Amino acid sequence: MLDNLFADLPNRLNTGILILDKNFNILMWNRFLEVHANKSDKQVIGKSIFTIFPELPRKWFERKLSSVIQLKNQTFCGWEQRHHLFELSHSRPITTDSDFMAQNCTFLPIEVEGEVERICILIEDVTDVCHYQTQLNKALNELALSNRIDGLTQAFNRKHWEECLASEFSRATRYKQELALVMLDLDQFKLLNDTYGHQGGDKVLIETTEVINELLRMGDLFGRYGGEEFAVILPNTELTGAYDVAERIRKTIENNAIEYQGKNINVTVSIGIAVMNEYDTRYEDIISRADIALYKAKNSGRNQVCVAKERSVS
Repeated sequence: MLDNLFADLPNRLNTGILILDKNFNILMWNRFLEVHANKSDKQVIGKSIFTIFPELPRKWFERKLSSVIQLKNQTFCGWEQRHHLFELSHSRPITTDSDFMAQNCTFLPIEVEGEVERICILIEDVTDVCHYQTQLNKALNELALSNRIDGLTQAFNRKHWEECLASEFSRATRYKQELALVMLDLDQFKLLNDTYGHQGGDKVLIETTEVINELLRMGDLFGRYGGEEFAVILPNTELTGAYDVAERIRKTIENNAIEYQGKNINVTVSIGIAVMNEYDTRYEDIISRADIALYKAKNSGRNQVCVAKERSVS
């Protein structure tokens, strides 16, 4: 009776057991694999594993098993490396991104008189673990993103934008590179809010952000500095290049009427530019100079670009 119990034990396990010879032919598998592969023993036993599971990455799989045979050591492949090796169905009442069971696979050598004659593969169903870990990672990524992104405009928020500027300032200082800063402010935004309400103002902020994003290079860093004020970090950019970017932004926004409740809202921006120089010892210095240039643009009639003066040694 005890012998029968041990003989039937593999079929009672909720783990796949697959035994191969050195030519990768299947010698035995258990009930778990029969159910999840939807194949009978007669269809499988004595056949090449590559015939039964043609989806297996053959070269990788052969190298894996060869190392088990030669080194006489077990090896492992987890779902985080490869979601699955074998296309086995799962029966979890949850939504997953795959039709197939996520798997942890362990490869064990079976020795006969000191030589590896068989390889045992244990296949563990980790679909639940994979699903919940994936969901957790997604939630953590979304949380990390929310800590960097302004909720309304989807531009960088001020905190993250300043962290980017600090990093770019340090890099530009170390490698003697150019660095420019563009700060812009929507003109008469309070009047716009009073006229169209906060929803109208929000739409202007959102669409203005989209317009600016389309005008920037891949490496430029765009953020909402506060309220209706935005800022752009332009790495490896000298004054002429920064001025061209600023003028392109100004003209595009001026010519871009924003439709809201059947009306067109015309918006303009005032822009200040500062380029890092040898007298800037902190990233705050370049912000201060760009901010002064911005207010000069606003006080000089708005809808224009002003360039910061280069600070001299006192």
